[in-house]
Amino acid sequence: QLQFVESGGGLVQPGGSLRLSCAASGFTLDYYAIGWFRQAPGKEREGVSCISSSGGSTYYADSVKGRFTISRDNAKKTVYLQMNSLKPEDTAVYYCARSAIATMNPRLYDYWGQGTQVTVSS
Repeated sequence: QLQFVESGGGLVQPGGSLRLSCAASGFTLDYYAIGWFRQAPGKEREGVSCISSSGGSTYYADSVKGRFTISRDNAKKTVYLQMNSLKPEDTAVYYCARSAIATMNPRLYDYWGQGTQVTVSS
């Protein structure tokens, strides 16, 4: 059964850090690029970061460049998103998803996790 399980979300103060994990099962993770997306209340889903199948290429939204780092461990079938210097505007539900190519276009992703809530507030 194909499945993504996101974890690591929670409540953090501005300036704090969180590391999100996306654990995959039911398919060969090595074959797919993985993206992280987020959706805040009343807003459209937006791309945060993505990583190629090998991990050799990574992409970031301008709003998170220099603060977030995406990585993957194909042996553990897990993709990570390290989030530092968090801001209130980072508050959203964060989703991981898979695609045949590394892209920030959510329409090219065919399977999505259920999401994990990140709240940045003092």
